[in-house]
Amino acid sequence: MQRKRVLVCGAGGFIGGHLAKRLKKEGYWVRGADIKEYEYAESAADEFLLGDLTDTATAKTALNGVGEVYQLAADMGGAGYLFTGENDAAVMHNSAMINLNILEQGCRAGVERFFFSSSACVYPEYNQLDPDNPNCSEESVYPADPDSDYGWEKIFGERLYFAYMRNFNVAVRVARFHNVFGPEGTWRGGKEKAPAAICRKVAEAPDGGEIEIWGDGKQTRSFLIVEECLEGMRRLMDSEWPGPVNIGSEEMVTINRLAEIIIDISGKKLGIKHISGPLGVRGRCSDNRLIREKLGWVPTRLLRDGLETTYEWISKQVEKANAPDRHYERANILTHGHK
Repeated sequence: MQRKRVLVCGAGGFIGGHLAKRLKKEGYWVRGADIKEYEYAESAADEFLLGDLTDTATAKTALNGVGEVYQLAADMGGAGYLFTGENDAAVMHNSAMINLNILEQGCRAGVERFFFSSSACVYPEYNQLDPDNPNCSEESVYPADPDSDYGWEKIFGERLYFAYMRNFNVAVRVARFHNVFGPEGTWRGGKEKAPAAICRKVAEAPDGGEIEIWGDGKQTRSFLIVEECLEGMRRLMDSEWPGPVNIGSEEMVTINRLAEIIIDISGKKLGIKHISGPLGVRGRCSDNRLIREKLGWVPTRLLRDGLETTYEWISKQVEKANAPDRHYERANILTHGHK
């Protein structure tokens, strides 16, 4: 019996890399496609197309012979990338071109089912001003007023996928991710998100020192461990319901509390210094009433559980990054002798 063939767009990224691994375990034949390779481990995909999906010919090649597509490819990052305004044109242009290519070429290639990863960034800023009472129910997205152009692009993406569903009779599933984190994700360089950034700062800080947090730290978020994100995606994809639906945790914490948990996990004694920086909305938390009703499932893992595995992984990356260059040491010994 021939295995079902699936394409993971964005397989060089954090969630896409984990998704390729899960789909392989489930028995799928997986093609990954991305502008970059999976950075922290070898990709689990059977085939990996290294190329730019904003290019129509590349997208056409990626879609050849697959029946399902998971579209996670996007130009994105954490607050330091999305909320400065400096990357807005790239974020909107690149992500929109990828989605236009994937849908148009996918329909021409006979793809039957598309998953689109939207974001909690679609929700209106006016519903997220109170850090203690944000409103992120799925129907609250309109009148639209997201706080970033990344959010506007995701709204366009959602409407684009549902338009193709209506006009070309393809199955579409849309999920709005809420702050997914875990091992093997970006942890430095400016595109990392809050859990990874704070894990890195804590791992790098000397015991008795301090770490910097943007803003007053009272802004709230919920964070979802990547394995639960994958479970929600697979359940939605296998269902008969198109969405859109939140995939996120309802365990809301302040950024200060997030930092305190990570510091406690590290075993260090560290202070927190608040500095100015890009923040996003004041409050955001997944509303899971609809996913519970439609899929009979909600995430259940505690934030601390995910942070423990994530901190352990990032602290090892920090150790590797700070380790002496063994090749240089060996070359030095061979050249000058070992005394």
